[in-house]
Amino acid sequence: MNRAYHDYDARLVGIARRLRRGSTFPERLLWSRLRRRQLGVRFLRQHPIGTYVVDFYCPEARLVIEVDGRSHDEANFAYDRERQITLERRGIRVMRIRNDEVLKDVDSIVARLRDWMEERAHGDRSPLSTPDDDAGAQV
Repeated sequence: MNRAYHDYDARLVGIARRLRRGSTFPERLLWSRLRRRQLGVRFLRQHPIGTYVVDFYCPEARLVIEVDGRSHDEANFAYDRERQITLERRGIRVMRIRNDEVLKDVDSIVARLRDWMEERAHGDRSPLSTPDDDAGAQV
């Protein structure tokens, strides 16, 4: 793994590998649409950044995508918020997508990402969407 993207705790490499092997179906479904530069940029799956392992990371766009299941409900809100703040301090945008959204309409999520990537390529740095709450952008 290339440390050029971000510093990370080397102990997370093994955890990231286990998470890749144990990905949820929504994560695998979204990965099938992000891998191999299908959006014109490279995405990394279960990638360590700092003391965290993020679901997907695009170094070119400095974008993290988190696919959230039930474990990210109210109980983990504070942890998720702290994690997001830490990543944003590193200049990384965090986008949160719920499992059910991926399962229901992965094509719209991918289309929205593609549009956002194209806008960024032309100098528009607007957010992916207006967050409904303080937990990050929702698609």
